[in-house]
Amino acid sequence: MKSSKKYMVPGFKAGAVQAGIKKAGRLDLALIFSETPAVSACVFTKNSVKAAPVLLDMEVAKKGRARAVVANSGNANACTGLHGMKDALSMADSVGEAMGVDTSDVFVASTGVIGNKMPMDRVLAGIAKLPASIKADGWEDAARAIMTTDTFVKIYAVKEKIGGKDITVLGIAKGSGMINPNMATMLCFIATDAVVEKAALKAAAKDCVGESFNSITVDGDCSTNDTMIVLANGKAGNTPVKKAGPGYGKFKDALGSVMLNLAKMIVKDGEGATKFVEVEVSGAKDTTDAKKAAKAIANSPLVKTALFAADPNWGRIICAAGYSGAEMDPDSAEVWFDRVCMVKGGSGQGIKAEGLSAKVMLKPEYKITVKLGVGKASARVFTTDFSYEYVKINAEYRS
Repeated sequence: MKSSKKYMVPGFKAGAVQAGIKKAGRLDLALIFSETPAVSACVFTKNSVKAAPVLLDMEVAKKGRARAVVANSGNANACTGLHGMKDALSMADSVGEAMGVDTSDVFVASTGVIGNKMPMDRVLAGIAKLPASIKADGWEDAARAIMTTDTFVKIYAVKEKIGGKDITVLGIAKGSGMINPNMATMLCFIATDAVVEKAALKAAAKDCVGESFNSITVDGDCSTNDTMIVLANGKAGNTPVKKAGPGYGKFKDALGSVMLNLAKMIVKDGEGATKFVEVEVSGAKDTTDAKKAAKAIANSPLVKTALFAADPNWGRIICAAGYSGAEMDPDSAEVWFDRVCMVKGGSGQGIKAEGLSAKVMLKPEYKITVKLGVGKASARVFTTDFSYEYVKINAEYRS
């Protein structure tokens, strides 16, 4: 498997237009289209308040096959009631008519401010222009069109040989704030030309999400709109990938690589973030406990402000692990900043260790390891610090 800077997938086209949903002059409406029916797999937000497009897509996903994804930024179409559902359906209908496919083959995704009605006159006028905008290498435009407070385009692709054929897996994503495990204010669309059976694609997507998008956090908020969609159109002509079949491991690794790299980009682009930190919890009773503790540490506002200050305040880390609900032995606990041991046997290692840890925390990227001392399981979560800029961005977001 190797990463690719050639952002094209056989049998797919992508593109975007300026519909005027956001500020003038910015792409804000994207379309991804498969020339042939594609097998689909999806993961959606676990927030009980789900945006209209999410509710619509959950129905579309039941078929396990689709042709298109239309996505807008600038308006979340969330908490908009029956009117919002009507608007989401109208978007799917319009794309279906424009592209000559059934409405039930169209996924809809929206991101932006919650609670506002969609400017449907501008949206529908934009959709009418989408067919002329899509092209084989239009993925970067599509990625740009779904950005909100993101500061850079998030796109990643890999190539792999499976079943005697070269296959491509390409993904785009957006996300910068309202990011928390169990997805976030995040949209991610992945296309592959691999031949993959429905059960295999669904299983691979679920597993890869757990190790990528469900292992990141910026601010601890779980959004109303997060959506991850994978489409596989089979253009590569490889031996079909089946669950537990010979090509499954390679395909899952390729899909996982795309998801993990996109997930890391989201964290690195966290609103106001100055640090990218991997929190690994080991020595846990099981992976569930390890993930609980890692999430608690990575989401703690006190830990995140200490990250910003480059303050090795290990008490905040131990405290978060303790209230996470994970089983731990406080007298055996350890805390490491990269290769510097700050806590051993539940006790701090003194001023010298604190000074060395503080130097580690000045780096833009580093790792915190916490050992719970009760087992052999481990898990990791990627997080950011909380900076002054984070407050400023979110205070001014609607203005």
